[in-house]
Order: sequence, then structure tokens, then C-alpha cells
Amino acid sequence: MAENNIRLIAPQAFSGVPNLDTLDLSKNNLDDEAFSQNPLSSLTSLKKLNLDDNQLTRIPALPPSLEELKMNSNKLSALTLHCFTGLTNLLNLELEENLLHEGSVSPQAFRPLERLVELQLDKNHFRSIPLGLPPSLQDLEMNENLIEEATEEALRGCVHLRVLDLSHNLLHEHSIGKQAWTRLKSLEALDLSYNQFISMPLYLPRHLRKLTLQHNNISHIPSFVFRHVRPGLQTLQLSHNALSNEGLERFSFVGTYRSLHELLLDNNHLRDVPRCVRQFKNLKVLRLDNNQIRVLRKWGVCHPRNSGSTLASLRLENNLLEVERIPPDAFTCLSDAQGLVLYPQQEHNSYNQ
Repeated sequence: MAENNIRLIAPQAFSGVPNLDTLDLSKNNLDDEAFSQNPLSSLTSLKKLNLDDNQLTRIPALPPSLEELKMNSNKLSALTLHCFTGLTNLLNLELEENLLHEGSVSPQAFRPLERLVELQLDKNHFRSIPLGLPPSLQDLEMNENLIEEATEEALRGCVHLRVLDLSHNLLHEHSIGKQAWTRLKSLEALDLSYNQFISMPLYLPRHLRKLTLQHNNISHIPSFVFRHVRPGLQTLQLSHNALSNEGLERFSFVGTYRSLHELLLDNNHLRDVPRCVRQFKNLKVLRLDNNQIRVLRKWGVCHPRNSGSTLASLRLENNLLEVERIPPDAFTCLSDAQGLVLYPQQEHNSYNQ
């Protein structure tokens, strides 16, 4: 029943469909008054409810059978102590693009959601992560907020969290508590892209597999910052930062040499291929395009003793390379020649790929 002009719901509107399990009322003109007489009470089998793009300012009375609730693009301004009472079966909750902030969310609001797995709070007005998140949570998305800090207390109980998206916020390396991630024993993917980092954040979650830091202003990766990560990062995305060769230390990538599969260093300020590159044992994808690399040395990418190379994709276009001067055996470790991209170069735009 999406995309109509529904404004009211009669109390007995759904009394004839007790087995209904999915209801889509998105993109209508429903407000709080439309749910004042609890019109969904007869839907004892309802599992999925979509109320996106309406005019609701609070969570209406909902059947306890519900497993998925979407209330994106409404006018929710608060989550109160009892707003989710009875919803013990809820697994997925989407509250994107509302008016919520940390001061308007009761620390007890999420307590009834004993089985909640996924929570989406994107495009709200949060300056910090709300307190009282359910311990069952596995996926938390809070991109496009105003988050300035990640405190030690906020995520303390989220021992099952696997995916955390804090992209498009105002975080920097000094705004993350020293113990903010340490209890997140299950966290595998952390997205901090489009924030305000100028250095690699410290004290990363121990079991992290994917770290996204694109579109920051990172110019420095300290030594041993990944050493404690086990079994090790598989994906590290550092595109669109301010990395130069001086910002990469000798031991910056210690802890990732055997685990890393994908390394994105494109759109930085590198003048040379980082020396660490040829030490990776299982790297499959390497992006160095859109830097300022002028020379590619014979063993710059491929180490002669790394005979079992897995490298399948290497991008070096839009640098300052004179392709004709690249040593002929510079790319012997590539498993597929079609995975190599060299053209165009910034000083040789007459070439076509």
C-alpha cells in the first residue's frame, strides 16, 4: 500500500487478515494520530512493517510478532523508555533520516530488543554513539551524523558486533577512547571513511578484517599499529588521503604481511612505490594510481624470493611514470597480465589504455 495518500487507519482495518506477515505503508501521509487507536493490534502474525517516508514523531504501538521495522525518513525526535516494549522478536530496525540525537534516546530504550541484530541510525543528529545498545547487535550503521567521539562506554556491551559504520562523521584519532574497541571481540569490519583523521587510529579492534579510511587527511601510519590484529587485516582502504613516503615507517604494516589481500593507496601523495609492498605474501589487489610516482625500480613491486605471488590486480595509472623505462621484469609476480593498468600517465596523455 505504498505511495498512496493514506492519512488514517480505521481501528478494524486489518481485522480480516490475521495471517498477514508483511505490510508496506511507506510513502503515505501517516502521522501519530493515525495509530492512536492501535490499528495493528489484530496482526498477530506480522513480521515485516515498512513505515518509511511518513510523518511520525514517535514509535506507534506495534504487534510483538514483528521482526523487521522500517521507519526511515520520518520525524522521530526521541526514543523513550517504553517505545519498544514487547518487541522481543525484533531483528532489524531502521531509523535513518530522522531527528534523533544522543540526548533524545533513553539509555533504556533498546532494552526490550533482546534479539536485535541490525540497527540503522544513519542521517540523524548524533554527536556520540547512544548508550544502552543491545548486546545482541551485530551490525550498527551511523553514517552521516555529527559524531565527534567514540567513548569507551558506548560500545562496551556490544560483544557480538561484527560491522560498524561510522563514515561521514567528525571523528579524528584523538576522539576515540583508548578502550573503545577492546571489548568488541567479534568486530570484523570498521568504516571510518569521510572523517577527520590525520593519522592512523590506534588501539584497533583485535579481530578486524576490513578497515576503511578513505577520504580522510591521513599523512602518517605509525609503526606496529596493526601488530596486535589477529588473524590480521584482509582489506585496508586508504584511498584519497595525504600519505607520502615519509609518512610510511619501516614497520607501519607489521602484522599484515601474511593476511592482507587488498591494499588501496590510490589518490595520495606517494612519490615512490612503498618498500613494504613487496613483502606482502597474499596480496591480490594493489592500487597505487593517482599518486606522484616517477620511477619504478626492478624489484619495486615483485620481490625475487616471493615465488608464490597471488597479485592479480595492479593499478599505476595517472602517475608520473615513463612507461618505456620500467624494467621488463618489474611485474613478473602478477598472476594475470590483464590485471595491470599503466595508462594513461600524467605526462604521457597521448597513450590510450
